Amino acid sequence: MAGRMRDDRDRDSEFVDKLVHINRVAKVVKGGRRFGFAALVVVGDQKGRVGFGHGKAREVPEAIRKATEAAKRSMVRVPLREGRTLHHDVAGRWGAGRVVLRAAPAGTGIIAGGPMRAVFETLGVQDVVAKSLGSSNPYNMVRATFDALKGEDSPRSVAARRGLKVSALQSRRRDAVGDAAAVDA
Repeated sequence: MAGRMRDDRDRDSEFVDKLVHINRVAKVVKGGRRFGFAALVVVGDQKGRVGFGHGKAREVPEAIRKATEAAKRSMVRVPLREGRTLHHDVAGRWGAGRVVLRAAPAGTGIIAGGPMRAVFETLGVQDVVAKSLGSSNPYNMVRATFDALKGEDSPRSVAARRGLKVSALQSRRRDAVGDAAAVDA
């Protein structure tokens, strides 16, 4: 029994969680107001896996705990280039929230707004430029970011899907960029 508890603790310690937003709501009842809390939490292993969760309870710690458990259940894997940035630029949307994520050279850092920054820090991305357009609602921004990250694809998976080698795929890309430069000149 003690071994299993230690395994659970070890498994939990590999994850980093960030509290993105807490919302307090009041229900007016006969004796006054009853407060409830909703928490939005992002959890990741800083190696390419990330998830978000939403939890509601009468107390803040309980809402955070529920949100963290939900985030661990909803984790997705995102392919990263060199373990530090995205493979390509991508856009995502959820409701009125729209985000644009761009790959960045080494040393750029995380240039992103609050809720998106939490996602990138827990994901393990070190260099990215992100812009939020439209809604600044944290729930919509996080969901739009996850929508964009689901569109992220590695050259290896694209090559496998097309039945090519990665080197052939990248040489085609270089040829296309060279042709475009020749046309501009």
